[in-house]
Amino acid sequence: MRALSALFLSAALILPLAAPVMAQDAPSRTISVTGTGTIEAAPDMATLMIGVTTQGTTAAEALTANTAATEAVIARLTASGIEARDMQTSNLSINPNWTGYDSSTPTISGYVASNMLTVRVRKLDTTGAVLDAAVADGANTLNGLTFGLADPEPAYNEARKEAVADAKAKAELLAAAAGVSVGTVMSITDNGAMTDPAPMYREAVSAAPVPLVGGELGLVANVSVTFAIAD
Repeated sequence: MRALSALFLSAALILPLAAPVMAQDAPSRTISVTGTGTIEAAPDMATLMIGVTTQGTTAAEALTANTAATEAVIARLTASGIEARDMQTSNLSINPNWTGYDSSTPTISGYVASNMLTVRVRKLDTTGAVLDAAVADGANTLNGLTFGLADPEPAYNEARKEAVADAKAKAELLAAAAGVSVGTVMSITDNGAMTDPAPMYREAVSAAPVPLVGGELGLVANVSVTFAIAD
């Protein structure tokens, strides 16, 4: 009985010291929006994907012919003003040329060698002439041509500024519709930037036998911004 009374007394002394249950914090009042900014800029650089494809009765013969033709193309590109740093081998392959697929015993009738080069043309108005010269000296494969900026970051930064301004305008529109005011910025997330793959053609950049147009590039930035709702 004495032990039971001591237990009740201990509980009575401990319970008042327990921490009180805290009320849940009120949820923050915010507006979250996304903003997009686009800057249009004329390209100042072109990138060519050109190559040489040759055939031979043996793999060695195909490769030897390909090496000679590729060296001639590189020499012509160098003579056209392309620096060594702006030429890079992007793919080199040798494959058998199979024939007789409609029979039970297909055979190899020779070999195909291919050497692809990625070439940056920094003088945009010479792009057509460079391509024409490369083809004249043996380049017989064109896998694509893209226009770009040597230093796109300044244009991307301007697009980011426009994206933040766009986000703020959207937040103010939503706040006005809800009868509240926009407060301070709580967070900003850069969702990345990219170049619009469909440029708006503006002018010809070459009077060479290969006519090319550079147009304008659309550099797009996206941000997510959370604003506090002002009291």
